[in-house]
Amino acid sequence: QLNMAKKKEEFLKEFKEGPLQFKPTYKFDLDSEVYDTSEKKRKPAWTDRILWKVKNLSEVASKEDEIPEEENQISVTLNNYVSHMSYGISDHKPVTGTFKLEMKPLVSDPLVVLNPEGEWSAEHDVLIRYSAAPELPSSAWDWIGLFQVTFRHVKDYVTYAWVEDDEISSSRDSKEVYMSASEIPKMGGEFLLCYFSNNLQSIVGISEPFQV
Repeated sequence: QLNMAKKKEEFLKEFKEGPLQFKPTYKFDLDSEVYDTSEKKRKPAWTDRILWKVKNLSEVASKEDEIPEEENQISVTLNNYVSHMSYGISDHKPVTGTFKLEMKPLVSDPLVVLNPEGEWSAEHDVLIRYSAAPELPSSAWDWIGLFQVTFRHVKDYVTYAWVEDDEISSSRDSKEVYMSASEIPKMGGEFLLCYFSNNLQSIVGISEPFQV
């Protein structure tokens, strides 16, 4: 029924689905793996399904500013598509899909280039040199964070410096800010510097990994 609808209904045609390599998920007697034994004896069916579609930028671009197909920003790969037969509280068995999403950066060049200056340790204050692209909408609330290379979220910083309050020098090409030695982790390790833009609410520059 779904496959027939996908052929007829325009809005369904571009939706994708993984292969049905699991048993029909409906209809079961409760708390069992036995298909319907009631008087109705409904035929087993793949009622529970996962379809997906990626709305790429090329679909929503205006005619004056169309984006080529090859510049789509997101690709999706289905890793697995399975049912879970152990659940028995419903006459359906739940179905899950695990997807891999790959997203291209919205800009090819970073808005901010960051470099740690000199040797970094907890024995002295340290310096960060950075340069920002002219189009960066800078703010007094921008900050540069020190992160372990394994960080998962923007809030995982070890410490940070305000780009204005902690600035010590400025030129046309670059600026310098400092971080206090008391904030540098004594155990050392491999770290990154990340520039967070308050206006964009995003990290807009990441340094190469370096040792503390």
